[in-house]
Amino acid sequence: MKAFIHIAVTVILLSSCLQEAKVSDIVPDSRNSWHVQLDSLLPLLGHRNWILVVDKAFPLQSAPGIVYINTSLPLPEVAAYTIKKINASSHVKPIIYTDKELAYVPGAAAYRDSLQAILQGFTPQQLLHDSVFTKLDKASSLFKVVVLKTTTTVPYSSVFINLDCKYWNAQSEKKMREVMKSE
Repeated sequence: MKAFIHIAVTVILLSSCLQEAKVSDIVPDSRNSWHVQLDSLLPLLGHRNWILVVDKAFPLQSAPGIVYINTSLPLPEVAAYTIKKINASSHVKPIIYTDKELAYVPGAAAYRDSLQAILQGFTPQQLLHDSVFTKLDKASSLFKVVVLKTTTTVPYSSVFINLDCKYWNAQSEKKMREVMKSE
């Protein structure tokens, strides 16, 4: 009986360690290395992948295609770095979305100004917050979604980046398809 109790305790302890390992695989502790993780993922990402730079309250989702990285930094700093790295890449360019609700959040003028400065040169598309989840649900079933979690506590402050091909555009695709049809 005593041996059985020791075995049971050992099994319980090991299973709790396994559960902890699974959580750390999904949400790595990246306080000092989030940029290293992003830098290593960016070359692997392509057309139709997403990178989200989100506020602190953004939910942890269970979709298998979503990877979370905790940055432990304010959103503007993470967004600026992320956009800079995407722009420096040779293969992808950002299509940027922000929450439509942000324009109506009281007391968020300074944040909106800082975000506007970071997104200078881009024309972010505004979406209702709930419609973002519809897009992510669809995308994460086939493509990787990288979520960079920040310390920012401004409602509706997240920046959603849909990656597009930098060296091929819709016009080139259309022309190619027309040639293919004619043969």
